[in-house]
Amino acid sequence: MLARRSPPIHELTGPAPSDGEVETMLKVATRVPDHGMLTPWRFILYRGEARERVGQMLANLAEAREGPLNEARRTQELTRFSRAPLVIGVVSSPKESPKIPEWEMFLSGGMAAMNLIHAAGALGYHANMITNWYSNVEDGRRILGLGPHERVVGFVHIGRHPGGTPDRPRPDIAGLVGDYAGPFEG
Repeated sequence: MLARRSPPIHELTGPAPSDGEVETMLKVATRVPDHGMLTPWRFILYRGEARERVGQMLANLAEAREGPLNEARRTQELTRFSRAPLVIGVVSSPKESPKIPEWEMFLSGGMAAMNLIHAAGALGYHANMITNWYSNVEDGRRILGLGPHERVVGFVHIGRHPGGTPDRPRPDIAGLVGDYAGPFEG
């Protein structure tokens, strides 16, 4: 896991994971803390022709919001979901609960996304997770198959990659860890 990196999405190639591999990845993804056993997340598979259909709808939405798009901008939207052979949307789908806060359910979805990324790596694939502008727009979420009460945790783009993705600077752990010293005193 110390070698994990996020390769550029446009460098991910096929073949896409098999149905059996996808099932394994999703089983691993669901093995996360889930207070109350609410399963407050779900997954949407964007594969095959659906990736191009989503891109067309996102390009149309971007144009409706921004006005006419130049060719490069339109291509960017058209290819949002077709750059990698498989995209798995991790969706926070909170459940009604008198004792479990929604933010905790969202965090459980984040853990499911990270497990999905690790599962892809364990099976020899590479993955990169993004959200992007359409995740924060009601019409964008609707296009992507989310209900009104749901939010995007991330879109995990999965494919093959030759490796060689340079590492980015990582945080200095020493500056992030401390022993408990009592209540916070502003």
